[in-house]
Amino acid sequence: MKFHIIYVIIDKTRWFVNTFLPILLSLVVLISIFRLVYHFKDDIKFFTTGFDSGFKLSEILMLWKLAKTSQLSEPCALYWSLPTLEKGISTIITNAKDNGMEHSKKTQDFLARLYSYRTKLELSPKNKKGLSSTKYIDVGQKIRVILKGRGVFSSEVINNSKDLIISLPLQNNQITISGVDWVGMMMSVYLWRKDDAAYVFDTYVRENSMFNGKSVLCLSHTDNLLRTQKRRSVRCECHIYAQMYIIKSETADLKSMETQPGLKCLLEDISEDGALIRIGGKGVSNLQIKLQFTIGESFIVMSGFVRGVEFDQEKNQSKLHFECTCIDTPMKNAILSYVYNVIPEEEKEIIEAMDLAEKDEKDKEETEKSSTTSETLQNNETDISEPQTNVTVENQVQSATVTENTESNDVKNVLDLPPLEDF
Repeated sequence: MKFHIIYVIIDKTRWFVNTFLPILLSLVVLISIFRLVYHFKDDIKFFTTGFDSGFKLSEILMLWKLAKTSQLSEPCALYWSLPTLEKGISTIITNAKDNGMEHSKKTQDFLARLYSYRTKLELSPKNKKGLSSTKYIDVGQKIRVILKGRGVFSSEVINNSKDLIISLPLQNNQITISGVDWVGMMMSVYLWRKDDAAYVFDTYVRENSMFNGKSVLCLSHTDNLLRTQKRRSVRCECHIYAQMYIIKSETADLKSMETQPGLKCLLEDISEDGALIRIGGKGVSNLQIKLQFTIGESFIVMSGFVRGVEFDQEKNQSKLHFECTCIDTPMKNAILSYVYNVIPEEEKEIIEAMDLAEKDEKDKEETEKSSTTSETLQNNETDISEPQTNVTVENQVQSATVTENTESNDVKNVLDLPPLEDF
């Protein structure tokens, strides 16, 4: 009887073990998994976000280490927060420089991917609201007005309230249509919104009025704005002197450094895929050129084409819209670092000091120029040649002396540009 009872107990125990033990073990495993997932949820979220953004595992691990080192409360902010990403890029640059790996291919390739993602993040519609109404146009915004049959006019937003108030449109710096004659006219308005895009809208002139003692036009507001262009890159204003070279040969090395002086020019804004260049004389569109300049300690060589020219006949100067088609990755990264203002702190201080010194020198030159204006006007034979900085089509390594009044329809002669003088 006792043995029978023991057998029944063992049999029941075996049944319990076979039936419920797997269930219990499964529950323990599931609970452990859930606890692990909960404990490492930030890690998992960070890695999945990184993979979704196109980063490699090695790069995600590096950013994760960076996030932990920086003690970020939200590590994923490296992927969507511009300030956090900029801080991370700056840290990578500083650490690479300290380790002597700043110019290594691995570091430069990684920085290129970071900058590419940063550009995408900067231009993402989620992070930038476009202009949805003329009510949000800033005071001081420069605009271009097209009046059918009368041409293009320049103007500026003076005030923005019940109406969009603009200064009386000028054509070639002259008033060609009186304020009263504008009333009731339909116009097309073009504007470029800084760090955004170009916009165009149609409106009509409600009335001609006076604002702060000036004749102005009151335009009707509209929500029908057309965004005509979206930047592929982010650019910033700058004041960088450069050397410009005309590329004449189809077999020329577009990335090589030129050892001879070229045409002195000034970069007024810059991005990784272009620049706005100011030169002396009259420029030519669709010209292939090479630029050389320095940003901080980085030497830059950019090659590409002049896509547009704005010529100021009074100043005898041109603004060239340059599109870069060839640039090395490290140089591109140096430009992006400058544009995004993520240069290591010590380099920022150096560049800031140089910029301020340059500004002081320019102010000094302007003061001296003002004090000698009457003397300069009496001298009609001022020598404007600068042999060490001029370049000609026939020979880029030779200097040339060109007067401001020299102008020819021949493209080769047009390219014999005078040096960029005081401005």
